[in-house]
Amino acid sequence: MLIGAAVGFMGGLFGKGGAAIATPLLAAVGVPPILAVAAPLPATIPGTLVAARPYVRGRFFDRGALGWSLVVAIVATIIGSVATHWINGSILVTATDVVVAALGLRFLFKPRSGEGVAEEVPHRVARTVAVAAVVGLAAGLLANSGGFLLAPLYLAVLRLPIKPAFGTSLIVSCVLAVPGTLVHAALGQVDWTLVLWFGVASVPLSAVGARVGLRSDPARLERVYGAVLATLGIGLLLL
Repeated sequence: MLIGAAVGFMGGLFGKGGAAIATPLLAAVGVPPILAVAAPLPATIPGTLVAARPYVRGRFFDRGALGWSLVVAIVATIIGSVATHWINGSILVTATDVVVAALGLRFLFKPRSGEGVAEEVPHRVARTVAVAAVVGLAAGLLANSGGFLLAPLYLAVLRLPIKPAFGTSLIVSCVLAVPGTLVHAALGQVDWTLVLWFGVASVPLSAVGARVGLRSDPARLERVYGAVLATLGIGLLLL
């Protein structure tokens, strides 16, 4: 429940589902690797839905990126989820640790400043499709909703302003968690008791995190988030 509360708050705060953070933490406290990979995913469905509501009300999302991301990423998530049947859970946990550390360093040393202005990007549809395919495969393989990659890729590749990037990420993450949950549950990789206790704490804190995020300075939030992720990822890799 403590892990769920922390992950829920951070997920809502930074426009991410939070499963990528939960996996290494659950594994560190003794949850078997494949269950640690899959267990946080079902709880991200209500968690991201709750966190996305204030962004939707404030119209902090990009319709074009949202539509293409959903079309492509759902298929890619199913493919990635099925592939976990042949991949060792420990490998996936280690991969999650590496990604968390790398993203943390990126946020810490290269944050976006201010709200920004949406830019016209050449071949934006093609770039959106590429982002969605990569994120969908990663979401399926790592049993998370993709938000840990979506927000930074929306910022770096599509050049969305920060809050629309967070809002779009939360909406897409909510949808992507559904096919991933169904596939992992069918493969017997979900411990529903663990999901229940994780979700009881994470869902309400997701809403709190989202409200705090919308009222906070984006550049400062990214630096704090980067420091937390980098410390967490590197620390877990050294365990």
